[in-house]
Amino acid sequence: MEYVNPEGLRLDGRRFNEMRQIVAEVGVVSKADGSAVFEMGNTKVIAAVYGPREIQNKSLQKKNDHALVLCEYSMAQFSTGDRRRQKFDRRSTELSLVIRQTMEACILTELLPHSQIDIFLQVLQADGGTRSACINAATLALADAGIPMRDLAVSCSAGYLNSTPLLDLNYVEDSAGGTDVTVGILPKLDKVTLLQMDAKLPMETFETVFALASEGCKAIAERIREVLQENTKQLEYRRAA
Repeated sequence: MEYVNPEGLRLDGRRFNEMRQIVAEVGVVSKADGSAVFEMGNTKVIAAVYGPREIQNKSLQKKNDHALVLCEYSMAQFSTGDRRRQKFDRRSTELSLVIRQTMEACILTELLPHSQIDIFLQVLQADGGTRSACINAATLALADAGIPMRDLAVSCSAGYLNSTPLLDLNYVEDSAGGTDVTVGILPKLDKVTLLQMDAKLPMETFETVFALASEGCKAIAERIREVLQENTKQLEYRRAA
């Protein structure tokens, strides 16, 4: 299959360095302390944050002079074309750990001793890039909850398919057998918090793909800031009214 035509267009009409459309909203779960929906193309994730609150496990209360961050990732049964029952499997456990470690890098946990922050993430629609979408949704939800952060944690993927670097892979591209590189950064601090790849690449090619994913991260960070600023304006308007 030809994933990039001679005119340089991908199957969905994007250029190699174009991201899918991003749609985001905060405050979508009324019972949560913070929540958000984040969409990248046809991939859609919802995040809910509860806390900071007292640590539920009493045996851990005295040991934690930093906030305890817990994360649970799951996929809705209707999120993919595969209608088999989705289980909390090994992949879900692995992704929960990866997302938790990424969020711990941005949360100022030292300011919230002896407390617990729970992050729940559910994929509502899956079309590639679910890991990155979850991290971006979690960042929005944490900001909505007023959790202190040293920077926004943002993530984006890029791949190398048919000798072409591609930004923000959809499911068809991700499943085509090329290399996928997922990057997470703290953009203002210029710090990498996540780097995962599913195959080897020559160093020169890797640097190109990594740079492409990093630029995607910065674009997402800018979009997240816009969403948060717009939400702040709406809150100020409501208070004034």
